[in-house]
Amino acid sequence: MPKYVIAYLGGKQAATAEARAAHMAKWKAWVDGLGHRMANPGTPLGQGKLVTMDGLSERGPNHLTGFSIVLADDMDAALEIARACPFLEIGTIEVAEAIEMH
Repeated sequence: MPKYVIAYLGGKQAATAEARAAHMAKWKAWVDGLGHRMANPGTPLGQGKLVTMDGLSERGPNHLTGFSIVLADDMDAALEIARACPFLEIGTIEVAEAIEMH
């Protein structure tokens, strides 16, 4: 079954510990609900640097903040999974197929 990367972009922290806990509970329910389709439930990322031939720069506010990897029959199924992700309450998501290199 193909793998799809769900990339998390931007995002804001909840204002209170209670709100953060409620969001984490939604996240865990989403992950648990995917069962075997969740290959990597999530890898948070710190602030990165943009590397170009001209040098280095800071990423903007909509930088990559983490990713998950899901198993899905096709892009439409992966998008359906992403649309249910609670991260959409605080940021945006990009979905791309992870192409196997042979």
